[in-house]
Amino acid sequence: MTDPTASGIADETPAPPHGYTPDKDAYLKRMRRIEGQVRGIARMIEDDTYCIDVLTQVSAVTKALQAVSIGLVEDHLGHCVVSAARSSEAEGAAKVKEAADAISRLVRS
Repeated sequence: MTDPTASGIADETPAPPHGYTPDKDAYLKRMRRIEGQVRGIARMIEDDTYCIDVLTQVSAVTKALQAVSIGLVEDHLGHCVVSAARSSEAEGAAKVKEAADAISRLVRS
């Protein structure tokens, strides 16, 4: 197969606006699953479920949200930060600072 850019025709497909955009459907599916888990925890509390069982489910939701967060951080670094760094050193530094601040918030939570 030949390279389409070799003929002088540039690929005009715009870059996605966010790093997670290519995986948006998967992220939404995961978030809907987490939403269901949270509703389940609320039902457990309404039904006076044993404390440890509720805490176990809270832990599962927390881990699921952490997994989503890690994926978003990876996507942000690989897309937004890299793109900004290619644009200019100042933009790259600003995006790195923004990412570091976001990671700091995640670690504290």
